[in-house]
Amino acid sequence: MNELEGRVAVVTGGASGIGRAMAEHFAHEGAKVVIADVDERALVAVVGSIKARGGEALGAPTDVTDLASVQALAATAFKTFGKVNVLCNNAGVALWGGLESATHRDWQWVLGVNLWGVIHGIEAFVPRMIASKEPGHIVNTASMAGLVATRGLGVYNTSKYAVVGLSETLAKDLRPYRIGVSVLCPMGVATQIRASERNRPRELANDAPSASEPVELMGRTLAPAAVAEMVLAAIRANRLYVITHEEGLEALRRRHERLEQSILETKA
Repeated sequence: MNELEGRVAVVTGGASGIGRAMAEHFAHEGAKVVIADVDERALVAVVGSIKARGGEALGAPTDVTDLASVQALAATAFKTFGKVNVLCNNAGVALWGGLESATHRDWQWVLGVNLWGVIHGIEAFVPRMIASKEPGHIVNTASMAGLVATRGLGVYNTSKYAVVGLSETLAKDLRPYRIGVSVLCPMGVATQIRASERNRPRELANDAPSASEPVELMGRTLAPAAVAEMVLAAIRANRLYVITHEEGLEALRRRHERLEQSILETKA
């Protein structure tokens, strides 16, 4: 899909960070944008900002952990604009701490947003996108933490590894329908992800606050707009992987070297 002019894009977690930057870039390229988020105040602000610049945007309060909420988002998008060409399953949260101390509520919260949010997006939108027979593209936000494991990020790693595997398979499954797939794997980006607890539901809050400190990431911290530009380029090129930081290359090499060595040692 070379051009976004006249297309319709849906972005979850679109009221801040990478999601907001993607929504703004899509609107700048001439797409009609449906922005979904649980933060209604921030949602109003980004929709207003896009409209002030002459873009067309619609805000839809959405909880991606709830299938009915995401189905309502899809119904709204298709009813309003008649189609959806780009779906960005972007909503995400982060959690720090060793797996030995992770609570059941930690797992429920992080997997509910990071993994089930993507699954719900696929369930609600993909059948409609296929039926419309329009060219399309799906962007699932994972992380470099979905490609390389890091101590102290186990729950987050689990959710993001799953999103990478899901996306790799989805790309193969949707190829016959002219729907491309990209999986976004950033490292440090200047977003509010370190303040994810601000949107944690009360019923999934731990009885005692976590004492774990956020994991320090190597490499640069990119602006969300720079990442959005990479995503836009990947959509146009129908590129599966969007790996934002070249600093991650050595870690990826080491991982694959260990995999290769394991095969050789097992064969021996």
